[in-house]
Amino acid sequence: MRALFIACLLSCSALVARADALDTLREFVRDVKSGRASFTQTVTSAEGAKARVSSGSFEFARPNRFRFAYARPFEQLIVSDGQKVWIHDVDLNQVSVRKLSAALGATPAALLAGASLDKEFELAAQPSQEGIDWVQATPRQKDGAFQSMRIGFRGKELAAVEILDSFGQRSLLQFSQYAANATLPESSFRFVPPSGADVIEQ
Repeated sequence: MRALFIACLLSCSALVARADALDTLREFVRDVKSGRASFTQTVTSAEGAKARVSSGSFEFARPNRFRFAYARPFEQLIVSDGQKVWIHDVDLNQVSVRKLSAALGATPAALLAGASLDKEFELAAQPSQEGIDWVQATPRQKDGAFQSMRIGFRGKELAAVEILDSFGQRSLLQFSQYAANATLPESSFRFVPPSGADVIEQ
């Protein structure tokens, strides 16, 4: 009887923790209007082989403005000004640009920098691992570029995002030096193609 009681307590505690993770995600979308962090991204193939590791910085301001600046091993800049998304491959001096409505949709950037959750994603709390509380977000639109995404919080702080794409490849972004509601300059979300760059409209 005692074992059954303890098992029940543990089960109830897990349910509370999972509910808290969902609440934390909803509070993040509702209350955090801007933010910045450093990140390390690890990409793993469907077979489990580690493909590459990259790092850089991330900034966002709701609604729908964000900046991913990859520094290593290659420089790449991804900027949304709220209307368009610009991708600059520095080595190639090539810029691709598309309308935000076509680029965003049910994507990780939409969840991190967008203003809605339930419209684009089905949400489910996941077990905590190594001090991080996880929520899985599955796109309601089933023919997108990725299958699912997990968002991890350490307390109220954004800690990680794990993306499973349509080919079974996993990308884990781990955040550090995270600052919520940071004051960010408007220039962070403006992009002007550099002189001589090959600009491709998509």
